[in-house]
Amino acid sequence: MATLFVPGRTELAGNHTDHQKGRVLTSAIHLNICADYSPNQDSEVRIRSKGYPDFSVRLSQLAVNPVEFGKPVALVRGVASAFRSLGLAVGGFDAKIRSDIPIGAGLSSSAAFSVLIARIFNVLYNNAEIPELVLARTAQTAENEHFGKPCGLMSQLACVYGHTLYVDLKTNEIEQIVDDFSDMGLALCLTNTGGSHDGLSTSYARIPADMTYVANLFDVGVLADVSPEEFRAKGWDPSNRPVRRAMHFFDENERVPLMRDALKAHNGAEYMRLMNESGRSSETLLNNIVTSSTGDTRLLEGLEKSAALLEGKGAWRVHGGGFAGCVQALMPADYFPVYQAEMQKTFGPDSCFRIHLL
Repeated sequence: MATLFVPGRTELAGNHTDHQKGRVLTSAIHLNICADYSPNQDSEVRIRSKGYPDFSVRLSQLAVNPVEFGKPVALVRGVASAFRSLGLAVGGFDAKIRSDIPIGAGLSSSAAFSVLIARIFNVLYNNAEIPELVLARTAQTAENEHFGKPCGLMSQLACVYGHTLYVDLKTNEIEQIVDDFSDMGLALCLTNTGGSHDGLSTSYARIPADMTYVANLFDVGVLADVSPEEFRAKGWDPSNRPVRRAMHFFDENERVPLMRDALKAHNGAEYMRLMNESGRSSETLLNNIVTSSTGDTRLLEGLEKSAALLEGKGAWRVHGGGFAGCVQALMPADYFPVYQAEMQKTFGPDSCFRIHLL
């Protein structure tokens, strides 16, 4: 029996830019998902995972099943289907899964699981010869088509490459970053505010749909193919939600390389200034903090409490998709115990934890 590890990921910059082929700054982190696996001759994938029901997927049955949306079985079926559509080999295996990536905490547990399945197929049946970018795209296809999540490629790339990356999804530039916040004496952390992602699929889907709507006004499919100058020259009504979200895209897309440069230069003050800009843009333009579909305000409460604790000391922003989940914060390392203690008074033990970049 062999073993494979795949890391979770954190989004550093580029909130909802990847599905528009924009720029992102992302990193694999120290938390991971692991599989002990072995091939079988049954043309069936059988998964066991502690704390979850066992399930299996017959490789002769790979059609999309809407009943499986949001479930791990959909990701296995989706990865296998994506492999087959590319002419890549798949075959049966048995796997025991264990993970320390918190489910629903915005650390891309679904992307990490998808990449794990893709890596097993790659090792067992493709001589481990499939390029990383292809593995990432098969995992994304599984999430988009079978899991019902209209995500971009950021999470899968970080999980596949296992490093901190700057990615321009329009030009396909991928740059590995070796610098870390600890080099600046800073601590990066997440606080899981406890909100559920259930019932949020429509809210998430509206963000790429709104941005694509604006892109279509310029006769292109994604905002990355729109000139920022041409967009800003129009007399837009800022009360219009798709317009605001497009404004966020262009601002955020220009901010990503600046945050990359600040990280590489070990300029913590500039990075935190830009990180706060990113957070404000997500709150005021992207509007992915509170949704009327659930009325859950815990993420908003986490951001407001972070602002009170970190104003003048650090930075804070929504992490990932939004509407529920995590607040990301950056601060001097010696202040982290204070911040952690205060956040956990509101959101419970172990809700606030430091993350380390790979």
